[in-house]
Amino acid sequence: MNKITILGSGFGALTTIRELRRLKVEAEITVISPRDELHYLPSSIWIPTGLVNSEDLRVPLARFFKRKNVKFIRASATGLADGGRTVITDAGQYRNDHLVVATGARHLRKLPGLDNALIPCEGLATAEEISRRLKAMQGGTIAIGFATNPNEQGAMRGGPMFEYLFILDSLLRREGRRDKFEIIFFSPAARPGARLGPEAVDGLLAEMAKRFIRAHLGHKLVRFEANKIVTEGGEFAADLILFMPGLTGPAWLEKADLPLSPGGMIAADALCRVRDRPGVWVVGDAGSYPGPDWLAKQAHQADLQAKAVAANIAATLAGRQPTREFRAELICIVDTLESGILVYRTPSRNFVSPQLRLFHWAKRAFERRYTHAYR
Repeated sequence: MNKITILGSGFGALTTIRELRRLKVEAEITVISPRDELHYLPSSIWIPTGLVNSEDLRVPLARFFKRKNVKFIRASATGLADGGRTVITDAGQYRNDHLVVATGARHLRKLPGLDNALIPCEGLATAEEISRRLKAMQGGTIAIGFATNPNEQGAMRGGPMFEYLFILDSLLRREGRRDKFEIIFFSPAARPGARLGPEAVDGLLAEMAKRFIRAHLGHKLVRFEANKIVTEGGEFAADLILFMPGLTGPAWLEKADLPLSPGGMIAADALCRVRDRPGVWVVGDAGSYPGPDWLAKQAHQADLQAKAVAANIAATLAGRQPTREFRAELICIVDTLESGILVYRTPSRNFVSPQLRLFHWAKRAFERRYTHAYR
């Protein structure tokens, strides 16, 4: 029987499993990951508000794996051998006929003093820490920002930082404490969020101004200090720093002998095949793909790439040429706690909705619908 190994247990990995089984692929599927849980990080933005807690967003996968006849190995990849046919882990070595890398990316940590900032997308524990610190503050300055990988401009995730910006503003207003805080948004980009489209950027900047959120834009970051952010365009005090650095590939790629992009991601084609490595595929944030300059690092795009990979593996196992290219599509709701803004982008269309309460509830409903499949 053919063996398919999937590295990771996040969005792209799980969608690959679902699609393979939907396509009646009866190969032996093995998942290698440090955890057998899905952490639904898109909803972690609401942890500081009390709308959700960490346990709500942890989805045990044992029953899902059993339903899909998947073998789970609790381990972390440390390298590859034999052109990808052998996965080397901290718990042993495992052979495969097809390998799907869905381990996600790693945050760049080159900026001096980064330990003085909290990186929200690092996990649920970070969102809990943001909640604890915010509750303990009697006032002060909250600074929220993001940057990209200078060697690969698409290797970034800014959407959650806009959400934290507006959600914390709304929360402090709801608590009657907003007048005791200054909120600053910072980014090296002069127009952050450009991947969402020009109309979206204009709308986000206008929303900041409406909420009296100060913007410090277009200046290269120099360093973080315990209570300060220093840029080439000046410095400012910050009692709580939330920052999303650029992304690069996971550390174990250094021992994987895979082709990498300038930013350290796995180089793939439009079919999500790893260049010059037959039977090795990549989905989600760990990969670098051809496509429009706004191609996003987001769960939805990982799902679309996973569907393409599953179709291509199914075709290969059936003796056909793989032909399924992933669809480039950006869909996000920028939540503000009170409402939401829908942004949709394809190569032919870019739509930005008005700010509507409906979209806040739609985002919450989507979480329940998405995680239901794995519970």
